[in-house]
Amino acid sequence: MNAEELDDKFNEAVDKINNHQEPFPADFLLRLYAYYKKATQSNDPPRSRTPLINAFKANALFQAKNISEKEAKKKYIKLVEQYFEETKK
Repeated sequence: MNAEELDDKFNEAVDKINNHQEPFPADFLLRLYAYYKKATQSNDPPRSRTPLINAFKANALFQAKNISEKEAKKKYIKLVEQYFEETKK
């Protein structure tokens, strides 16, 4: 998959998440958050009003610190695909 195809698939996965109406599990959201931040090269710190949520987000980012932008996009896409495949069952 070339860079343009990867970007397209990543953006489709982001749109799928943003358009989904049902709540997601917290651990799933934390992994999505970390991969999204790495994929978009966002260095903004977590900005929740709840310190505990910020701590969980910071931990998720720490766990994803050694992956590249490209790898983060692939992981994000795979995570979204797996989630929706599992929820079909």
